[in-house]
Amino acid sequence: MATPSKNIEGFYKQKKNTASKSKSSNSTKQAAATSGSNIAQPPALVSRGGSLDLRDDTGEEEQVLRQFDMNMAFGPCIGMTRIDRWERAQRLGLNPPKEIQSILKRGEVKPQSLFDGRV
Repeated sequence: MATPSKNIEGFYKQKKNTASKSKSSNSTKQAAATSGSNIAQPPALVSRGGSLDLRDDTGEEEQVLRQFDMNMAFGPCIGMTRIDRWERAQRLGLNPPKEIQSILKRGEVKPQSLFDGRV
């Protein structure tokens, strides 16, 4: 049974002060967009020297492996190493790239997937 709208309006007695909120939120957004802002940058973007760290320190092989991690054609990668995932895809006849296997067998890269510990 639906309740009349009068009862619901009386139940939720919240009043919002939109005039004061819009002023404070605009000033915060404006401060964040300026270069002299006091708002701290996320730690991932700040290098040891204090400047923004926008370059990627991963090599070409790691980039290839990240593409392999993100390619769902070879099945999920959560909870298993990259080589285990490659071998499973090979057993299932999904034809994973041989380049991935050779990179992983050398042992110069991280065996865990891009999502390991993040999801």
